[in-house]
Amino acid sequence: MTHIRAERRGALGVVELARPEALNALTHAMVVDMTDALRAFAADDAVERVLITGAGERALCAGGDVVTLRDDVDRTRGQGAARFWRDEYALNALIARSQKPVVALQHGIVLGGGVGISGHASHRIVTGTTRIGFPEVTIGFVPDVGATWLLTRGRGELGTRAALTGDHFGAADAIALGLADDHVPAERLAELVALLETTHPTDAIAQLATEPPAGELEQERELIDHAFAGDDAVRIVERLEAAGDAGQALAATIAKRSPLAVSVALAALRRARRLGSLEEALVQEYRVSRHTSLAADFSEGVRAQLVDKDRAPKWRPGSLAGVTPAMVEACFAPVPEGDLELPAPTAAADARSLDEETA
Repeated sequence: MTHIRAERRGALGVVELARPEALNALTHAMVVDMTDALRAFAADDAVERVLITGAGERALCAGGDVVTLRDDVDRTRGQGAARFWRDEYALNALIARSQKPVVALQHGIVLGGGVGISGHASHRIVTGTTRIGFPEVTIGFVPDVGATWLLTRGRGELGTRAALTGDHFGAADAIALGLADDHVPAERLAELVALLETTHPTDAIAQLATEPPAGELEQERELIDHAFAGDDAVRIVERLEAAGDAGQALAATIAKRSPLAVSVALAALRRARRLGSLEEALVQEYRVSRHTSLAADFSEGVRAQLVDKDRAPKWRPGSLAGVTPAMVEACFAPVPEGDLELPAPTAAADARSLDEETA
């Protein structure tokens, strides 16, 4: 396998991302190999539960290898990127619909695609080292891998704040955002993994979980729920600018992001709230990913953040006011190769989503 290690330890099937020099960023080969490993564990009666983790102490997964995706967009108009997203999104759905418990250790950096392989697990563990988020708008892209589903299951606008700013969050905020479930101190993760070899995840986690240090989002909830409401990104920024120092800091952050990506991300979140399943959200995200990756901001954003690293992207258009409804709507149009096709969820498999929405 390419940068994926899979082994059985007792009743535990372990899938480890093994590309620590690149913060375990996902390549297409890793997505395919991870899918194969999970399917093999699903068919193995000796495996009762599955663990997803990343090699090294710095990251579970820093996301997809977007530099490679950008190069493919420049060379082939994104034909390889399209294949990557089809397989990646199918992997996200596979994890969410697993009939066996899946534990994800969200240690260190967990961004974008890293949330896709962990945020849909049945048991999601953060630590004191966790820095989790969806930074896509910083590179002219839009949160995907089921992000629009995860960030819209909770009450209020915390998910909107996360998507439109591209900020990273610690353990308590990850739980508040609905991206994680429990906090286990980093120094006890090895103990947790050993317990999982013989113990159901719920019982194993209960033995080691502790309260994480306080986060920031719950303290800012009143401001966030007020300012980030509605469907108009320009109005959101105006409300933030009128909300004192905390709001103005958030407005300044959004001002640095791709205006097109921020506007499309907001529209995607609002549409996802009306969808009935993760699969429907992934189908929508596939359209958005294909269209936004072909826009000028994606190539420019990756250049500025990850290639030249000058952190000075020249966005087109240059302001939220310059983004027209037609530009946004075009990102939700059908794509030439056809929609992403995923198996429909069963009623039993969707029980967790229903529980989350009614909690």
